[in-house]
Amino acid sequence: MSFTLTDEEKNTLLKIAKNAIYDNLFSKKIHLLENTNGKLDQVVGVFVTLSIDGNLRGCIGNIIGQYPLFLGTQKMAMQAAFQDPRFKPVTKDDYDKIHIEISVLSPLVEIHHNDVEVGKHGLLIKHLYNSGVLLPQVPVEQNWGKKEFLQGVCTKAGLDPNFYLNKECKLYSFTALVFNEGIA
Repeated sequence: MSFTLTDEEKNTLLKIAKNAIYDNLFSKKIHLLENTNGKLDQVVGVFVTLSIDGNLRGCIGNIIGQYPLFLGTQKMAMQAAFQDPRFKPVTKDDYDKIHIEISVLSPLVEIHHNDVEVGKHGLLIKHLYNSGVLLPQVPVEQNWGKKEFLQGVCTKAGLDPNFYLNKECKLYSFTALVFNEGIA
């Protein structure tokens, strides 16, 4: 991915995410952010992943950018904390334990399943009304090979695990700039 951020820009995004969760929990007043006139104003896809003690606690994002990066980060942090349907909303007791990871995504590129590279590509699979996405770090964290990664994205989409072999499905790849708390 050619998109890069300085450590200062990464820390700014991490602070935006942390402050959004804090404001929602403790002050109930979300601070309105203004544009930054820099890289953080670019409209790109972004995911915010929350974990506690190494366990997933929420992960929400946009594959295709809908907001400037700084604003998308704020919105996705709040959704990951309070609207991920897989988890109960984050509580005040959870706040100090939350670990934040941000993934800034490249544009989607259609890809053949033989060309998928574990650890480099994230995947989006689509067929009719089904779709599923896995970030590039997921197969690495799960110790999956290419086949397990492809089967995992199919399963996430509610498809048969080997559906990626079906010529009617569309498979897209993307890369991500991934960073988390403690980078600088």
